[in-house]
Amino acid sequence: MCPRVLVVDDDPRFRELAREVLERRGYRVVGEAGSGAAARSIAERLVPDAVLLDVRLPDESGFAVCAALTETHRAPAVLLVSATDYRGCGVIADCGAQGFALKSHLTEIDLARYWPVS
Repeated sequence: MCPRVLVVDDDPRFRELAREVLERRGYRVVGEAGSGAAARSIAERLVPDAVLLDVRLPDESGFAVCAALTETHRAPAVLLVSATDYRGCGVIADCGAQGFALKSHLTEIDLARYWPVS
């Protein structure tokens, strides 16, 4: 069974692309959010298994959102994404993320590495 995924990005075009990529790969996208506040609210309501989370959001950093989401009892597995390469930046592990991927590589990465199938 594939994880239920919440896609968080302020760009609706990227959210649409991410949804298409994830659904083609068998994931179930259960919600979308365009801001940190919306992500927190939707995650609280839907309790997704996984979150695809942009690092740069209009109201707060994706790192802060990730830390808040992963501190919950039923913490989702968060994969951070960005157009800017943050690999090697210690804050990725510090915020509770499972990992980081460049947006341009979304179609190429092995998502099961970050979101294990149950």
